[in-house]
Amino acid sequence: MPQSPNHPAYWHTLPRRHGDGTRSDGGSGANDLIVMGTHVGTHMDALAHVSHHGALHGGVDAAEAQSGGGFDHLGIDAVDPIVCRGVLLDVPAALGVDACAPAYEITPDDLEATVQRQEAEPAPGDVVFVRSGWAQRWGDRDGYIGRETGVPGVGEAGAEWLALYRPRAVGADTIAFEHLPPGQGHSMLPAHRVLLVEHGINIIETMDLEAIARDRAHEF
Repeated sequence: MPQSPNHPAYWHTLPRRHGDGTRSDGGSGANDLIVMGTHVGTHMDALAHVSHHGALHGGVDAAEAQSGGGFDHLGIDAVDPIVCRGVLLDVPAALGVDACAPAYEITPDDLEATVQRQEAEPAPGDVVFVRSGWAQRWGDRDGYIGRETGVPGVGEAGAEWLALYRPRAVGADTIAFEHLPPGQGHSMLPAHRVLLVEHGINIIETMDLEAIARDRAHEF
């Protein structure tokens, strides 16, 4: 499974195996252990996930918000259940390609063109999903992470465009939601700052949007 290099990896092992110990009657037992971070597979970023100059969204002091094994403020436990309209922005379809090229930055013009083509405009309180087609690389772990090639997605300007619609959350089909330049990995994540810190908009990452794109389910 592709996993972000910035987070604890998924690990599944057998700490005790059959034969490690055998009872007098010949019986033996085994057990397994799963260890994983909260950013394995499809997941939502809490507002506590990113800080800027020591502050979380709303000016909350990041150091004071974290204690023990979690967050006292803006953790994922603070996110209410989300039942609302969803909007899929199928950017490759608007660009006339099957998928965005590696390291392609999805611009506000691209997003606007996608809205006009689909005639499905986001509204306040929606969840907006931005498809790049990158999920097609899911089977190639290193290719999906894209450290050397870069990864398509919205940049800072695209994130500002999304924030104008005041969505409840946004999502994408890549490991880090946003545009990643070649060879730089996750060294800079300006869209995270814009959405999580400045606007209080949750981010959903590592989504598979291929089926709803094929069905042209631009609103649901």
